[in-house]
Amino acid sequence: MTVAAERAAEIRRLYFAEHWKIGTISKQLGVHEDVVRRLAGLLSERRVRPAPTFVCGPYAAFIDETLAKYPTLRATRLHDMLKARGFAGSVRSLRLHVARVRPTPKTQAFLRIESLVGEQGQADWMHVGRMKVGTHERDLWCFVLVLAWSRAMFAELVFDLTAASLCRSLVRASAALGGSPREWLFDNPKTVVLERSGDAIRYHPALVDLAGKMNVLPRLCGVRRPQSKGKVERANRYLQDRFFAGREITRLEDGNRELRAFVADIAHARPHPRFEHRTVAECLAEEQRLLLPMPNPPPATDLVLPIRVDKTAFVQFDCNRYSVPWERAGETLTLVANDLELRVVDGDLEIASHLRRWGKREVVESMDHRKGLAKQRHAVESKCRDLLRSQVPRIDALAEAWVLAGRNAGNCTARTVRLFELYGSDILSRAVDTLLARGTSDLGALAHVCEQLRRERQRPVPIDVHVPSHAKDRDVIPHDLEGYDV
Repeated sequence: MTVAAERAAEIRRLYFAEHWKIGTISKQLGVHEDVVRRLAGLLSERRVRPAPTFVCGPYAAFIDETLAKYPTLRATRLHDMLKARGFAGSVRSLRLHVARVRPTPKTQAFLRIESLVGEQGQADWMHVGRMKVGTHERDLWCFVLVLAWSRAMFAELVFDLTAASLCRSLVRASAALGGSPREWLFDNPKTVVLERSGDAIRYHPALVDLAGKMNVLPRLCGVRRPQSKGKVERANRYLQDRFFAGREITRLEDGNRELRAFVADIAHARPHPRFEHRTVAECLAEEQRLLLPMPNPPPATDLVLPIRVDKTAFVQFDCNRYSVPWERAGETLTLVANDLELRVVDGDLEIASHLRRWGKREVVESMDHRKGLAKQRHAVESKCRDLLRSQVPRIDALAEAWVLAGRNAGNCTARTVRLFELYGSDILSRAVDTLLARGTSDLGALAHVCEQLRRERQRPVPIDVHVPSHAKDRDVIPHDLEGYDV
């Protein structure tokens, strides 16, 4: 511990003149006792251990030559090479020798280059944790695109790193920033480049197609040279420190809404690193005049691929199963998917449409796809229960309460499905949770809670009109009311 000259003089005075004890000086001045002993000359000189002698002199030339050619070669691999040449020493002694003779890497110098206005956008992903979706967890990533001149950024949270996700994020970034730069700079992931040998690069076909429609040139950094896209790397660290630190994201929609607000209100309002008297938003307004305009209409970025319908009339995509009409079982149709919706089409005819699910092993089913297939009552009840299980997480607990209360489970299931059709899965799920918390299973109470939740959310009144079969359609002719008594 280094002590100021005044403090050292005070310690020596208290020890030699005032005859304070070492512990008293340490406690009163707040220094370690060894510091007091050292300044008082009471510490003995430390013994310096001599450096170990390497016992394999004949192999020194081979070691130096190998390390000169491969400076980062591990000592364990070098030990295997020496052992094959008759070396009998230990790995520990070899490590000590290698630590002394290994060539010191040369410090690499970098040239700072500033891009022209509207010239380049740097894109990257960063892993920001895992998020629970349904009963499983998925990796959560943040796509970031930074305009190199203005430092304006676009960021969004995504679950997948496919080429379709990349193209979708690039189109959204161009729309949010007011245009596209003349080139996109990427790292070397398989999503971007399928094969690379030096300057020979084979880009992903989806990226090539999008770049052609957007009139943008894709470019790659050098392999293992992240400093080539330092602006987006710096933006990643900025987001990690200012946005993601200490923040828990439970829903993708909420996280993206908060992220957009942070970029607009904080990230773009900060001073520009080069132009200190201007904000990033002001520089973006100037750069937008030289960005390439968006095509009209914007390029389609949906994932399109053929898909086989299994014998139960489901298609499997991204660990989940989605229903199609039962008549299409066994056919090969076309899947069109984005991050919000999944559609199954046959040419220009839409066969099925579902909201995209990001959980795992979820079953998304529409009862309309099973009409005509479930002829028997028990089959209808079974499909209704499957529908409720896929949409209402705690419906099994409510069904168990029905059985314990002696209710007709089939009738209760059918009435609950009707509430699902009227109010939707989110309101019905909350109503089931409320009923279970109250310890009741009454269907009237369930309908009442659904209606209360509908009013709280200010949703339109569900219309449920049933005309009896005996009522016939008749034209009502209005009568003249003059003849009635007043």
